[in-house]
Amino acid sequence: MRAIVVLVLLFGGATVAHAAVPTDRTIPGYHGEATRSGNYVMPGLTWQTAPSMHRDTGFDGRVDGHVYAQPLYWRPPGAAHGLIIVATESNEVAALTADTGRTVWHTTLGTPVSRAEMPCGDINPVGITGTPVIDPASGSVFLDAMVLRAGAPLHLVFGLRLSDGAVLPGWPVDAQRALRQYGIAFIPRAQNQRAALALLDGRVFIAFSGNFGDCGDYRGIVLGVAINPPQPVAAWSTRAVKGGIWAPGGISYDGGALFFSTGNTSGASQWGDGESVFRIGPDLRHSTNSRDFFAPSDWQQLDDDDLDLGGTNPLPIDLPTTSGTARLLVVMGKDGNAYLLNRDDLGGIGGQLAMRRAAGTRIITGPAFYPWQGRVLIAYQARRAACPNGGGQDGLAALAVTAAGREGLAPAWCASLDGRGAPVVTTTDGAADPIVWVAGAEGDDRLHAFRGDTGAQLWTSPDVLTGLRHFVTILAAENRLYIAGDGRVYAFTAAAK
Repeated sequence: MRAIVVLVLLFGGATVAHAAVPTDRTIPGYHGEATRSGNYVMPGLTWQTAPSMHRDTGFDGRVDGHVYAQPLYWRPPGAAHGLIIVATESNEVAALTADTGRTVWHTTLGTPVSRAEMPCGDINPVGITGTPVIDPASGSVFLDAMVLRAGAPLHLVFGLRLSDGAVLPGWPVDAQRALRQYGIAFIPRAQNQRAALALLDGRVFIAFSGNFGDCGDYRGIVLGVAINPPQPVAAWSTRAVKGGIWAPGGISYDGGALFFSTGNTSGASQWGDGESVFRIGPDLRHSTNSRDFFAPSDWQQLDDDDLDLGGTNPLPIDLPTTSGTARLLVVMGKDGNAYLLNRDDLGGIGGQLAMRRAAGTRIITGPAFYPWQGRVLIAYQARRAACPNGGGQDGLAALAVTAAGREGLAPAWCASLDGRGAPVVTTTDGAADPIVWVAGAEGDDRLHAFRGDTGAQLWTSPDVLTGLRHFVTILAAENRLYIAGDGRVYAFTAAAK
């Protein structure tokens, strides 16, 4: 199947027409666009040219701090080259030239919070963890930073001007103070902000979880903040304690609704919004109508075993059928299962269209999806997955969405990967020559390329990329791939050496 890329709008408007991302314009958020497809269009990068990929050793790329967030790309109108925007755990935001990697500006937003100040966790220090979001219309970027002020940690939502990194007037917004007006208790030490931010109709949405170790009185929370003027406008919270929104991909959007998934709640004898997928509007109105949420029937066992459904973000998928287009949603959890849902009626507790065992252990980070021969394939990090193309392979897999019913999910392929990065896909036109790219973070620390139709390995980088975190997600822009590690952004190109 071939597809024409028609991307009507990224995060800032009312509709999303196609889940493929041109790489010659601004890349405003995690996995490129609002559905979090991770499908980047690079016309010259084919199965044949992929083995010519190599690291640009002349790219500077130096930044200050550990990096968990995906870099973004801002292309000012008329500019020959854009800027790579990088946010770090040192609370630094830096703009690097996309061609040379040299620093254009950098802004420090305050003292990050030491691990010693937190009740638990595995990030040290804690600064900016969740991927920011760009508003191309205003030339601004928005993010959440954990900042130590007067000896106390705070979550502050900042808006920065992309031309020079200056903090915009009226920012930052204190998340604790903003949520207080909605009657939502928010303990900054207990809450972390790992999920990518989203921007819709002049509002930025920030989702919160807890810290590694599941300690303290945190909740899954979404805060909506208007960007002009900056002020809180909406909020959502789990009814039960915990239920964090953990997925690096955060909130996805299909042109009509926002979608996010939650993790385990604590001590809930009745369902209290944990282990669930939610569909909500920009007003963040909390609905318990079964059309607006899904939870597996064994949600309480998932709670007890800490097998969060919220390990990945929901994927809004449009599947061509003989009678039109099926509006579907796929979510994968730490229980190793994939769930296929009707996007317009999530079905409530136990209301999935299909469920399939997709891995032998937890599925986390951010899946990517792309069309292939009338199906939609989802590439994801997987251990001990069913491998239709042979045994002995572990680390990466693809699942096919084939129908809107009980048999609608099927294993497509598996591949060997030593590491835990989040995959992305490049295609030449939105569908042709799909290549799955993933970094072996906290494993072999190399960049890998696999054919998107079979999982056959195309290329592995000879370079070891130091400092990659298991959240690492690749950015594609200006016919290059960018990968951020601690203290550095690496650039790869398939152009002639």
